[in-house]
Amino acid sequence: MAKCIMVQGTTSDAGKSFLCAALCRIFRQDGLRVAPFKSQNMALNSAITREGLEMGRAQVVQAEAAGVEPTADMNPILLKPTSDMGSQVIVNGVPRGNMSARDYFQYKKALIPDILAAYERLSREYDVIVIEGAGSPAEINLKQDDIVNMGLAKLVDAPVLLCGDIDRGGVFASLYGTVALLEPEERARVKGLVINKFRGDVDILRPGLTMLEELTHIPVAGVVPMAAVDLEDEDSLSRRLGKGGAAAAIDIAVVRLPKLSNFTDFNPLERFPDVSLRYVGSPKELGTPDLVILPGTKNTLADLKWLRETGLAEAILSHHKRGGAVLGVCGGYQMLGERVSDPECVEGGGAQAGLGLLPGETVFWGEKTRTRVEGTFTGAQGVFAPLNGVTFDGYEIHMGETTSTVPPCTALHTLDGVEKADGGAMGNVLGTYVHGLFERGSCAGGLVDCLRAAKGLSPVGAAEDWAHYKERQYNALADTVRSALDMERVYRILDRKE
Repeated sequence: MAKCIMVQGTTSDAGKSFLCAALCRIFRQDGLRVAPFKSQNMALNSAITREGLEMGRAQVVQAEAAGVEPTADMNPILLKPTSDMGSQVIVNGVPRGNMSARDYFQYKKALIPDILAAYERLSREYDVIVIEGAGSPAEINLKQDDIVNMGLAKLVDAPVLLCGDIDRGGVFASLYGTVALLEPEERARVKGLVINKFRGDVDILRPGLTMLEELTHIPVAGVVPMAAVDLEDEDSLSRRLGKGGAAAAIDIAVVRLPKLSNFTDFNPLERFPDVSLRYVGSPKELGTPDLVILPGTKNTLADLKWLRETGLAEAILSHHKRGGAVLGVCGGYQMLGERVSDPECVEGGGAQAGLGLLPGETVFWGEKTRTRVEGTFTGAQGVFAPLNGVTFDGYEIHMGETTSTVPPCTALHTLDGVEKADGGAMGNVLGTYVHGLFERGSCAGGLVDCLRAAKGLSPVGAAEDWAHYKERQYNALADTVRSALDMERVYRILDRKE
């Protein structure tokens, strides 16, 4: 059976996901077979496994860092918020329906057998399991029914590293306060404290580190600097979403929908030095970009209503009338049509007119499409026409079916050999259900060159494939964390010698 180590944090966004990814890469570099595990994740950024199962993107990142194929066992429970009070509950990669927060709170303990079965399958296959907690273990109103922090640590007998984010301030108070709120048996599981996202001279911290160790009776296992690496984030707390700045030669505006999902689709476009990729939430922020992207969403109808209420719908239509390009992906593609309806209350029910930029309509049914695909652009028009013949990899993950009277814009085949058409195009508007289009450098460069050609600029050609780029980032992250952590102590913790 595998050894394990768990990373918990004093807050959300304390850097747990990145520390877990770093440990996965470090253990892999040291010759161990390693897998990530998070019993329950709440995120709108998800991915599809080879088997067509859905899991949180953070565990996909960690699996990539570990050099292994992602599987749903690494994230047996995924919650995808559909509203402020409810989520779609996905267990072992398959949706079980929508639940209110109250209903899920009462239900979740019934999922412990699923969690343990997934963990045990990984434990039989790997040498080490790196476990990620969620939020904080000191959420005292939730501790009794916890299945993701100390509750899980007890179930699988995991030692814990507790990390705090110094970048947001108050790190000593947050680490000490978290330890103080733990029960004695929980406190005994914490074998090391980690200060994360540090900037400056670590010697200035040392008196505080000594005092923290004296107060908590737990050693500080390291001070990790703010790493200059580019990894995929998890949704709402990502700093990318607040990114503004001046427009570059090619200006791309992604609409920051309230239920925005899988915004990591567009990360590869940020690598081009003369491309500005901005996330916008108002007509004023939109400005006059070369391309407007309507991204994926977990609630198409609610976010379509928000587009109208904010004035962004009108601003996008004005952009289109001026000859501007519009790309819709997944839920964004659904919004481009003439009508969206939800007769089975999959996302709350009701119907609305779409933006009307593509003929056709979307109807939501209970079945969810989940599959990896390879494809080729075949019917792009207008600004996007040079994409025809360009190939890509990606995945579909959506509720609803869209019917259209325009020819499809891509030809797809799934990993199990199914051939099908996807999306639609008309003039400078293109819509597709496929996420991850731009992970091939030829497709990312192809889109940028379409926009450059429309402005009379010379082409830049293909970029480095996203997978190769990420490999360099994982190695850089591992180097940073290895030099910052007391890895001898980490291995002693792993071997239960601490």
